[in-house]
Amino acid sequence: MPKSAQTLTIDAVAIGRNEGARLQACLASLAGEVRRVVYVDSGSSDGSVEAALAMGAQVVALDMSLPFTAARARNAGLAALADNPPDFVQFIDGDCALREGWIARGRQFLHDNLGAAVVCGRRRERFPEASLYNAMIDAEWDTPVGKATSCGGDALMRYQAVSSVKGFREDLIAGEEPELCLRLRSHGWSIWRIDAEMTWHDAEMMRFGQWWRRAERAGHAFAEGAARFSTTRSPHWTREVRRIWIWGLALPLIALVGSLLHPAALLLLLAYPLQVLRLQGAMGWRGAFFNTLGKFPEAIGALRFYARRIGRGEARLIEYK
Repeated sequence: MPKSAQTLTIDAVAIGRNEGARLQACLASLAGEVRRVVYVDSGSSDGSVEAALAMGAQVVALDMSLPFTAARARNAGLAALADNPPDFVQFIDGDCALREGWIARGRQFLHDNLGAAVVCGRRRERFPEASLYNAMIDAEWDTPVGKATSCGGDALMRYQAVSSVKGFREDLIAGEEPELCLRLRSHGWSIWRIDAEMTWHDAEMMRFGQWWRRAERAGHAFAEGAARFSTTRSPHWTREVRRIWIWGLALPLIALVGSLLHPAALLLLLAYPLQVLRLQGAMGWRGAFFNTLGKFPEAIGALRFYARRIGRGEARLIEYK
C-alpha cells in the first residue's frame, strides 16, 4: 500500500563554513521539520561544529587537505544518510533558513508527482534593503514557477533519484546543482519550482568587490558547464557563454583594436548603453546596468576556466551515469 505524504521521511543536509549565527538560525528552522539533520562543516573556526552538535545535528567534518567544493560537502551529507535512507532529503546552505510550511508543501508535491526528482520554492533575501547587491540577488532568486531545468543549493530532492545518479559532481567548483539536474533529466526525472516560500537567504553582500567575485565565479561555472556537459540534444549554458564572449570580450577587443585603424571603431562601445536601454524594461535600470557590466567579470571567470584547463591538460572526467 502506498505511503501517505505525512509518513514519508525527510532528512536534511546543511553545509557551511564560519556561518556563525546564520548557521544556528538554519539549524533552528529545521528542528521539528525533518527526521534528522546532518551538518557538513568545511573547516570552520568560529565554533560552528560545537554549536551544531549542541543543537542536535550530526556533524561531518570534511578533510580540508583535499580540494573543497560545495558538491563534495553535499555528497558527504548524503553518505551520512545511507545507513537509514530517507524518502526525501532537504538540501540547505548554512546561510539560509527554512520557511514555515515549506516541508509540508514540498513533501506533498513529491508524493503526488512520482516523476519529479527535485522540487524547490522561492528563496528570498532576508535583508534586500541592506544593499543594492542584496536586492539584485533577491530578484535573481525569483525564477518562473513550473517545470524547470535546474535548481539551486536549497531544494527538496528524492533520495532514490539523487543516489541513483551518484549525487553531485565533486570536481565542480560552481554550478553543481544545474549539472546534477542535467543528469537527472537525462534519466527521465523532472525538476519543478512551485509557488511556495522555501528559504530565507542572507547574502550579506555590501561591497562591489563581493559582487564582482560572484560574477567571476558565475562565468567560470558557465564556461565549464558548456565545455564539459553541453551536447547538441541537451545544450547546457551555451547561450550564456555566447553572451559572455560577445559582450565581455569580443566587442571591446574589436572596438579597441579597430580604433588603432580608425577612431570611429570606438563607436561600437555605444552598444553597451543601448543594451542597458534594451534590458531595462524587464530588469529595471539597476538590473540592466549590472547585467551588462557583469559580462566583464564573467569573461574573466570563463578565461580562468580555460587557462586552468589548458594548464592541466584535458582533465579526466568522473563518470556519473
